[in-house]
Amino acid sequence: MPNTPKPPGLAGPFAGLDLLSSAVVVVDDHLLIRYLNAGAENLFAVSHRRLIGAPLSQLLGEPAGLAAALDNALRKNWSYTGQDLKIARPDAEPLHVDCTVSPAEAAGLRLLLEFRPIDAQLRVAREEQLLQQQQANRELIRNLAHEIKNPLGGIRGSAQLLERELADPQLREYTEVIIAEADRLQDLMNRLLTSHCMMRPDQLNIHDVLERVRRLILAEFPEIAIRRDYDTSLPEVTADREQLIQAILNIARNAAQALEGRGEIRLRTRVARQVTLAKRRYKLALELQVIDNGPGIPEEIRDKIFYPLVSGREGGSGLGLSLAQSFVEQHQGMIEVESRKGRTCFTILLPIIDRA
Repeated sequence: MPNTPKPPGLAGPFAGLDLLSSAVVVVDDHLLIRYLNAGAENLFAVSHRRLIGAPLSQLLGEPAGLAAALDNALRKNWSYTGQDLKIARPDAEPLHVDCTVSPAEAAGLRLLLEFRPIDAQLRVAREEQLLQQQQANRELIRNLAHEIKNPLGGIRGSAQLLERELADPQLREYTEVIIAEADRLQDLMNRLLTSHCMMRPDQLNIHDVLERVRRLILAEFPEIAIRRDYDTSLPEVTADREQLIQAILNIARNAAQALEGRGEIRLRTRVARQVTLAKRRYKLALELQVIDNGPGIPEEIRDKIFYPLVSGREGGSGLGLSLAQSFVEQHQGMIEVESRKGRTCFTILLPIIDRA
């Protein structure tokens, strides 16, 4: 979403709130929204420009118990803390948050609400565990690939020598099978080692990358509709163009294959604010999403979808998403997935570095 300035009348008293990682919303006596900080825009994926003056219920819906607690806080000027409030979102999984309500000491403003996703710490811990496990898996696969490549070359060379000695064409068919399968395995080993190639970073426009991916997918799957939802105000990012194209293409191709050639894929870009990536805090990050309306990822492999050689498709190699994750991690970014029947969303977060 565009990074539009806060209304000058409200930004002054609460300017420091934009530096907080937690989400803060300020309302008046009628529970109309008068201020959202950057953390709230990021958490709820909204723009303050659209919600200033809107009822708080438009942002939060009607979580159980919250309306009564807010009414009590208004009447008695009390503080309130709500645990595990469930906030429904139309295009994503429900959001579970803790909410602290405090009286606001400013003209025309009554309550300050602070939201903290209760799964944030659990997610960070889970991500660190998964990254360590996936790193170990990749190292194991890489070492195996190196060990397999050498005997493969010997098998292929021996089959070629044997083929020259065979006069019977029917017998040469067997050596041709050996050579073809050795080539197939060699290609697989090369792909397993691809993620360790040297990066060539440069300044690039992410929408140029997405347009390249879009053209490639449409050429391969002409019946699929690809919708674009771009934030054109996004600055350039520092990235390896070819690696980024390959990462997004792998995700989009997986989506197209899951749709079996018919359905819709949406490419979406936004700015995320105050994001922690690879244990480093960034003021701005690129949020790139590939969303499809297919059957969803099978539950039994949902937690392993980025592991090498894990595939939910018959005949799939299970390398596409593993390579995509490796490329994104090399850019100090992160890739996540949410999936249910009718909606699968892969989210890539990449840091936006202030070149100034």
